[in-house]
Amino acid sequence: MPRQMSQDTIPIRKGEQLNEAALEGYLRNHLDGLPSEPLEILQFSAGHSNLTYQLKIGEWQAVLRRPPLGPVAPKAHDMEREFRVISEIHPFFKQAPKPLLFSDNKEIIGSPFFIMERKQGVVLDTSFPEGFTPGEETCRQISQTMVDRLAELHSIDYKKTALNEISNPDGFMERQVHGWIGRYERAKTDEVMEAETLKKWLTGNIPFSGEPAIIHYDYKLNNTMFSEDLQEMVGLFDWEMTTVGDPLADLGAAMSYWIQEDDPDLLKFGLGKPPVTVQKGFYTRQEFIEAYARKTGRDVSNMNFYLTFAYFKLAVICQQIYYRYKKGQTNDARFSQFNQFVKVLLRYGVQVANGKN
Repeated sequence: MPRQMSQDTIPIRKGEQLNEAALEGYLRNHLDGLPSEPLEILQFSAGHSNLTYQLKIGEWQAVLRRPPLGPVAPKAHDMEREFRVISEIHPFFKQAPKPLLFSDNKEIIGSPFFIMERKQGVVLDTSFPEGFTPGEETCRQISQTMVDRLAELHSIDYKKTALNEISNPDGFMERQVHGWIGRYERAKTDEVMEAETLKKWLTGNIPFSGEPAIIHYDYKLNNTMFSEDLQEMVGLFDWEMTTVGDPLADLGAAMSYWIQEDDPDLLKFGLGKPPVTVQKGFYTRQEFIEAYARKTGRDVSNMNFYLTFAYFKLAVICQQIYYRYKKGQTNDARFSQFNQFVKVLLRYGVQVANGKN
């Protein structure tokens, strides 16, 4: 039986500490019934963007999210927006954490932040819990669960939420393509020929979008949490990019993170150890896409575009992180080689655009 992974939290990284006294005072003023024990804080080790912390007071636990240190791009890392998103989605989608508090008072920890419930379970990333060796059937079950929950999210009637007030699905892909090209230009540090090739291809091949849906837009295995027996998804995290838009863009983004066993080594090992999805039994990207099409009835014949765009978008995200490292806005050594992975993603994006993936 798999156990909860103990490595999902670490001591707080140097320079990313919180003002514990101010935060504890805020919590006690705004939440009833907290135990008398002192506040303990650990940091979640995963993630390269917003900073996420585990808060613990006796038996009470919660999660705090705040923006990364240093300057951030306009409209990025909007804590109030993410808090509103999970507030709207949680009643319809139990995997979204229950929101607890939002604060825009920068005097508490130096930035706006929000607090949500701490879910318990297993987070799968590059390995399974120690002592647990999954069979191929388990891996297929996890794959299908990922498909099912994405389809479930896309089936929610967004008009029953207030997300339409902070989203604009009309012309979504047009804005996405031009918006992410602009973000790349603003964060560019090297001349990469494949980036120019992709920019031209993407602007010339934007498809017509079908019926919009609520999209997570950062849907990947290590943003989910499974039950101890790996049969059920109990949590889905990192809702900062959620909006109402083209559901196939969400599927494409998910597939850009979904590494399979026969992928090139540069793609598999670009960020270190590959995810567990390279193991036998996990769906290939094509199997995942076909399972999603069966579940939703959506036409996926244009997935070549969405996947190409997803690799470009992922390259831009990595480039933005590398830009912050290069400019000295973060000292996190994990980011020092991100420019090399950006080149890998752009190169692979060109191959996908040419139908060679």
